[in-house]
Amino acid sequence: MRIEIMQWDSGQPLAGDYSDRFEKTSAFFDYNPSDADCWEARAAWIDRERIHGADRQRLAETLRRFNERAGASPEALRSIELLKDSRTLCIVGGQQASLFTGPLLVIYKAITLIRAAREASEKLGRPVVPVFWIAGEDHDFDEVNHVTVLTADQQLQKIKLQHPTGLRTSVSRTPISPEQWGEALAALEQTLMPTEFKDGLMEALRSSTDGAVSLTDSFARLLSAWFGRDGLVLVDSDDPELRRLESPMFRLLAEQSGSINEVLLRGQDKLRAAGYVPQAEVSGNGANLFIFDEQGERILLYADGEGGYTDRKGERRFGREQLLQWAKEAPERLSNNVMTRPLMQDYLFPVLGTVLGPSEIAYWALTREAFHTVGMRMPIVLPRLGFTLVEGTIQKNMQKYGLAIDDALHRLDEKQQAWLREQDQLQLDARFAEVKEQFRASYEPLIGAMTAINPGLQKLGETNLGKIIEQIDFLQHKADDGLRAQYEAGLRQFARIGLSLLPDGKPQERVFNSLAYLNKYGNGWIRELVEVPLPLDGMHRICYM
Repeated sequence: MRIEIMQWDSGQPLAGDYSDRFEKTSAFFDYNPSDADCWEARAAWIDRERIHGADRQRLAETLRRFNERAGASPEALRSIELLKDSRTLCIVGGQQASLFTGPLLVIYKAITLIRAAREASEKLGRPVVPVFWIAGEDHDFDEVNHVTVLTADQQLQKIKLQHPTGLRTSVSRTPISPEQWGEALAALEQTLMPTEFKDGLMEALRSSTDGAVSLTDSFARLLSAWFGRDGLVLVDSDDPELRRLESPMFRLLAEQSGSINEVLLRGQDKLRAAGYVPQAEVSGNGANLFIFDEQGERILLYADGEGGYTDRKGERRFGREQLLQWAKEAPERLSNNVMTRPLMQDYLFPVLGTVLGPSEIAYWALTREAFHTVGMRMPIVLPRLGFTLVEGTIQKNMQKYGLAIDDALHRLDEKQQAWLREQDQLQLDARFAEVKEQFRASYEPLIGAMTAINPGLQKLGETNLGKIIEQIDFLQHKADDGLRAQYEAGLRQFARIGLSLLPDGKPQERVFNSLAYLNKYGNGWIRELVEVPLPLDGMHRICYM
């Protein structure tokens, strides 16, 4: 695989400045990742000043049970055992539990975690464990219930699970039936082309869904199978055993919810003043916590101004003492939102660094003072590695039409039109333009002359001219259609380039799933991305397969 660095606009100015011009964003983060001393500084803070933290022994036992259920490798279990040692640190990052691991960026985040942990361990001379935080507590099922693949006839096909209950509860608590798994697997198998890897891949997918009661189960099994050998540890944020470990932190978050929201609002104002658009909107009375009601619905809480909390519509009220009691006796009733999740991660794990995508970097920028409010410091923020995969057939087509990668990603329509014009041996555009110009030159003086007979004829003549030009345009469009039909094969190749690299105008890593690539090439390309030396510099890379 050949890998090239490419300038890439993520669409998140703050994330771009964080990687390229850290001084512009330094007010929002505690550590500069390009500072060689930041790793030692963060490790020293964890060793000497970290006051809030879960019991390592209990955490390791909870992680061991979950990872064993996911088919943990010996390497992953060794990583978990290392967490019992006070010298061991973590690199943490994660994503929602999606069908068949969701978009490619999920795989890239796991790869970044593994690489960052290795690099940090070498720099510090102490164990650093990669931890993938599966956001099983999230409730947006429509975000995670599908995968998108490019079919043989160049169509984007979405394979999707229907919500089994309609209840707005966590993904980890949303049951997926064997029939649903079977339908999704059958649709995927029909879509994937026959290859030497297909049978093994489908068997791995069936194994991941056999007995899986939720998307989280299958998601964890696949990540364990693909990255367990690299010591990647998995955690489900909605694991009831984990919730019991989180009890003291939930109590602290509930007690400090007003102060936390106040500094989040100030952070939001500070971001706007610096010229950035906040990625997450902080509510003026937000508690930044969810609760699960008796039916299991996940409800975001808001302060009611009287010391208690309500839902968004103010229809249900929960007293402050009730929340504190749940934190102590039934922490599984509580759940973090995006603003307090970073704090909970830092409580559970000795987080040396966190791996984030561009949007995550943008909303984490709100949380620095929230960390400080509860006696913590924000960990080192490490930009996730980003890739665009360019298959061999796409490379050949790009070479055929003289396209650089920048052309294919940013100027493909323009290049296609230029190529099509080159195929026009009759020079139709120029000749039709010449005909219209000649006709106007002859007809417009005639219209002018007619006004001497009857001034009212000018309007009629202009209308007539427009209709004739319209008919010439109609013929030109038909000629263009004929030209396109004549060179349909070339246009299909241009379309394939666009759909492969920038599907629906979106980054490939945010749309396509990894399975089509695993089906064609096996998992060698994943292993290469894990092993090839790549700096954690926030740059995007083009991978020629």
